Amino acid sequence: MKESRIIIIGAGIAGLSTGCYAQMNGYRTQIFEMHTKPGGLCTSWKRRGYTFDSCLHHLAGCSPASGLHTIWQELGALRGRQVLYRESFVQVEDGEGNAFTVYVDPDRLGQHMKALAPDDAQTIEAYTDGVRRFARFDFFAAPLAGPLEMVEMVPHLPLMLKWGRVTLGQCAQRFRDPFLQRAFPWIQYDIADVPAIANLAFLAGCHQRRLGWPVGGSLAFSQAIADRYAELGGELYYRSRVVKVLVENDRAVGVRLADGTEHRADTVISAADGRATTFDMLGGAYVNDKIRSYYDAVPDLQVMNCYVFIGADRDMSHEPHALTLLLDKPIETMGRTIERLDIELSTVETGLASQGKTTIKVPLEASYAYWKDLYADQNRYDEEKERVAEAVIEQLEQRFPGLKTQIEVVDVATPVTIERFTGNYHGFQAWEVPGAGLLEIMFKGFCKTLPGLEDFFMVGQWAMASIGISTVAIAARKLIAEICKRDGKRFAVGA
Repeated sequence: MKESRIIIIGAGIAGLSTGCYAQMNGYRTQIFEMHTKPGGLCTSWKRRGYTFDSCLHHLAGCSPASGLHTIWQELGALRGRQVLYRESFVQVEDGEGNAFTVYVDPDRLGQHMKALAPDDAQTIEAYTDGVRRFARFDFFAAPLAGPLEMVEMVPHLPLMLKWGRVTLGQCAQRFRDPFLQRAFPWIQYDIADVPAIANLAFLAGCHQRRLGWPVGGSLAFSQAIADRYAELGGELYYRSRVVKVLVENDRAVGVRLADGTEHRADTVISAADGRATTFDMLGGAYVNDKIRSYYDAVPDLQVMNCYVFIGADRDMSHEPHALTLLLDKPIETMGRTIERLDIELSTVETGLASQGKTTIKVPLEASYAYWKDLYADQNRYDEEKERVAEAVIEQLEQRFPGLKTQIEVVDVATPVTIERFTGNYHGFQAWEVPGAGLLEIMFKGFCKTLPGLEDFFMVGQWAMASIGISTVAIAARKLIAEICKRDGKRFAVGA
């Protein structure tokens, strides 16, 4: 029987995972990656002894008790890797000395919140009870559920619907305490108007240790999957940008690289940027109104697409690992007003800094158009990066006196930086599908095939219109299972 060949575009987590599962099932695969290292957006880089990590926050599936853990075992992602489990999710502070620590233990969280706002006891109980109830099932493993597991999920649907209909901002209005009203909307990274269901699921997952943080960070995590892919016999080519998907009689038959070489396959899978795939590599020939309207509606602003990284000769291991500072005096920078800073501190235990030192990450919401305009003039672009870093450091100095003199390296990554190194359109991961609910996207995704094009699939954050490392690994596993079914093969995992 002829060996079936699959070409995969992109060596991010989606592409690597797809390659691994394809190799496990007897397909011969090649992955073509534009960059010089694996991971895509799941990456990190070194500057003068510090590792700057732009991806990992909390990884679902760290505990063997989680259904997702099986995926990471299959992919070799956590092989021999220590995982950190935090007691708190984030600490929100204002300039008046108020601090709200979001403990992952619902009992401890409730006690802390009642000490801050005793008059809000009833609202606090409702919220912490939500954490307890989400802890009873593995929310992030739900897309993996089979028929039996889906039946077992039915009793939890009212809970998910209840908390899926309200945002953290709306929940905040239920508190009487002014500080909790101001702090509560920002307890889920720096994402505005996030559904409360996401926050409760994260806290419950952290409490049950289903979510953790792999020591070594994003690039080490990605490299482990790349190593697993190589062990399985896959072929990974770096510095190999795909510029065109080859099509014959409305069938994808291979790819053309930027150097002009062509490579043929029975199936082509894009784990690359969705817009570039659809409109550049395929010339927009296979779209419908749904796809066209989605990519026509690209937002200009996105959270976590601009970063200020700092390496400091200062031991900050006694500080919360994640902080949100509500600023009394907003920062005017990047043509915008910034009213809070979200901060992540990584000390020696994370593997991102050496003993006695700290890596500081400050993600910012930014406009792609603003930075793209500046990029046309390298001097203006560099000067603005310096100004943004100075504005952030000035605020950090107020929270951490003496920090300015301890800074050894500063690096700023803009949306243009992200686009250049990953190919992601405007530096985005993906954006929401208007009118689509969280659960709908979790289970159905957005665009895994293109109308009228055979033997072609898409996988990853763009195909799902959702973000998250576990999300794309699940999508990769499911896709190869579907291809196996198409080809009359029994899906298998393992060596």
